[in-house]
Amino acid sequence: MRLSDNFGKKKTVLLFFPLAFTGTCTQEMCDVSAGLGEYSGLNAEVYGISVDSPFAQAAWAKQSKISVTLLSDLNKKVAAAYGVVFPGLAGIGDTAARAAFVIGTDGVVTYAEQTPTPKDLPNFAAIKAAVSK
Repeated sequence: MRLSDNFGKKKTVLLFFPLAFTGTCTQEMCDVSAGLGEYSGLNAEVYGISVDSPFAQAAWAKQSKISVTLLSDLNKKVAAAYGVVFPGLAGIGDTAARAAFVIGTDGVVTYAEQTPTPKDLPNFAAIKAAVSK
């Protein structure tokens, strides 16, 4: 997937999350999956990004009925590029922090948020407001 594929066509919402199969991440992706129609109605494509393998993500999505497009950042390059690497989460190593970015059709970031802790969810009202502008 290339971010530039949406340029000139759709806005992009990138939701970084630490790990599949964890409580807060499952809640977030299930809630977003339930509201995907609202984002598509605002001409936005939503992607969830974690450091999990694509195989773990696929199993988690199937088990939890997650319909958000999930992207694997196994090498942590995307999280590093966005400045959202969370070091040493729970003693298991570096993951993505919980963060959200809205990118306009012109490729410019119009909203950016990293939550204070991995247990905190992003401000979805602010994300939707940024998408609707």
